[in-house]
Amino acid sequence: MLSVHGRKPAAVVVEPVARGLIKVGFSPNAVTLIGTVATIAVAVVLIPTGHLFAAAVLSGVFAAFDMVDGTMARMRGGGTKFGATLDATCDRITDGALFAAITWWLVYSMNASQALVAASLSVIVSSQIISYVKARGEASGFKMVGGLIERPERLILGLGGIGLAGVGVPYALEVCLWVLAVGSVFTVGQRLYMASQAPEGQQKIAAPAGAKDFSE
Repeated sequence: MLSVHGRKPAAVVVEPVARGLIKVGFSPNAVTLIGTVATIAVAVVLIPTGHLFAAAVLSGVFAAFDMVDGTMARMRGGGTKFGATLDATCDRITDGALFAAITWWLVYSMNASQALVAASLSVIVSSQIISYVKARGEASGFKMVGGLIERPERLILGLGGIGLAGVGVPYALEVCLWVLAVGSVFTVGQRLYMASQAPEGQQKIAAPAGAKDFSE
């Protein structure tokens, strides 16, 4: 939801930063890689060691690079297909690193229940599926816009949960993880439903190479 409606308010901050980075010579792809490496480092170092609030703040700052690099690309006349592929790939890596680190902390530091660990693991899996359904659908010509839990919601709830847990708010992380787990599974179904209702959804596709074609 926020990926559709949240860009205009964020532009007030993002656009000046993007212009500044362009002036000093950074490319959008360089910003993507810097943000990815920094976000992964923060997640895998700070979260397992219990520095949850610092991890939430720093991860949020570096995650904002996801908007900056796209804005930079548009300011430079438009992005490239490789840049879009790199950005999407890095998003999947950072999401996986963040929630893997949270799961690690749940298991080894919090002694969380099996159900909560399962919820965290389901977020890791479903977040990748949500993105894959959109990518596969758009590659097939579908228009896949929106969804209950997209990356902005996932980051806000995930980082908000660990940040609040870091300052001692009881059950904050548990609530956020369960909302994400249920919402993410719903979003997978929601996007598959979008694909099923799209006019292109019933178009025939060619058989894989080597497969027998029974239509002949």
